Amino acid sequence: MSQHLKNLNNLQQRVIAAVVGVTIIVMSIMYSDLSFMLLFCTLSALTQLEFYKLLGLDGNQPLIHYGTLCGVVLIILTYIIEKGIVPYENYFIISPLLAMIFFIKLYKRNDLKPFTNIGFTFLGLIYVALPFSLLIVVAMRGGIYNYEIVLGSLLLLWASDIGAYFAGTKFGRRKLFERVSPKKSWEGAVGGAVFAAVVAFCLGFYFRTYEPWKWYCIGAIIVVTGTYGDLVESLFKRSIAIKDSGSTIPGHGGFLDRFDGLLLSTPFIVTFIKLFS
Repeated sequence: MSQHLKNLNNLQQRVIAAVVGVTIIVMSIMYSDLSFMLLFCTLSALTQLEFYKLLGLDGNQPLIHYGTLCGVVLIILTYIIEKGIVPYENYFIISPLLAMIFFIKLYKRNDLKPFTNIGFTFLGLIYVALPFSLLIVVAMRGGIYNYEIVLGSLLLLWASDIGAYFAGTKFGRRKLFERVSPKKSWEGAVGGAVFAAVVAFCLGFYFRTYEPWKWYCIGAIIVVTGTYGDLVESLFKRSIAIKDSGSTIPGHGGFLDRFDGLLLSTPFIVTFIKLFS
């Protein structure tokens, strides 16, 4: 099966991987709050591991496994607290876990830049695990699971990506941010925004959690911050001279390639929801 996928062109690989991935994600989100949490906990761990390993290519030594463990604990803790299983005071558990990063590095004799790598360990938590845990916060509002905001945000993000890909491929002329990502164009950005607006209109009609104008606002947030998230990840990859963050997902690269837009758009989405809901 893997060899058969490799024989397909990039677009065919992208379509097949997208159909399989989207099916798994949508079913997990809609099935139950537990399946949703387990899915995003797994995605967060895989993305964080990938991020740390990429840092290692540049000679850095973050605490790969312990940092990822802290990310998993953060997500599980967020879930059981937001669900009302344990009180909010249990969030303090994460504090000594994070403090242990300093103690562990104290015993790493071969680490020539311990504080730099401590910083990179924390960066993995802030850049990857925190946005995934914030998605759980908005999905479990008041202890009651509502999949619409998470699924709606993902649909808007995917619409923006798809619209940008096809519009950029067909009409792309003016470079959006050539220094960081030579292939991205203003035409692609406009195409992504238009397709996201169409999806926002559909969400406002079928999803009743928020008024239509809020879906348009969330869509606008995702188009802008999701694009910046992609550019930030491109900047990161250029800094360590690689093209893709991995080869796990055929036609899409790695997990960081696939979820870069979500990572930086989530804090803005959550803030908007908290302020205007």
